[in-house]
Amino acid sequence: MSARVGVGVVAALLVVYLVLVAQRAWLLVSSGEPVGVAMGVALVVLPVLAAWALWRELSFGFRSSRLARLLEAEGGMPADDVAVRPSGRAVRADADALFPSYRAEVEAHPEDWRAWFRLGLAHDGAGDRRRARAAVRQAIALEAAERRRGGTPPG
Repeated sequence: MSARVGVGVVAALLVVYLVLVAQRAWLLVSSGEPVGVAMGVALVVLPVLAAWALWRELSFGFRSSRLARLLEAEGGMPADDVAVRPSGRAVRADADALFPSYRAEVEAHPEDWRAWFRLGLAHDGAGDRRRARAAVRQAIALEAAERRRGGTPPG
């Protein structure tokens, strides 16, 4: 829960920042000076990119949390016992040993969001965040498609 509070605080600070930057941007653009106008436009574009990035990250977090809750409710979360460090992160060698089974599950059922989500968890446990996020994004897309089709799980 503390991570959500932290995200909320950072998001609120970003909103305050965006309002202040927008005010400065308006002052620069309305000055009429070419350099001021250019700086004002830059002050509008950069915060818009920051807001987009924040939305993308928050959306990913909400959607992946939703899938984790769904998978947990179905009893489909991985039950593999791996050694963990004091920080709570999996010991990489143990996580790496489990990875092939999750990869094989995805290869056997490429349209199953559950398999992709578990693969994402395996990548995360192995310390490969880029691939973990890619697998979870695939799981999010597949689950959304499944919902649009009427919620029938792939078989």
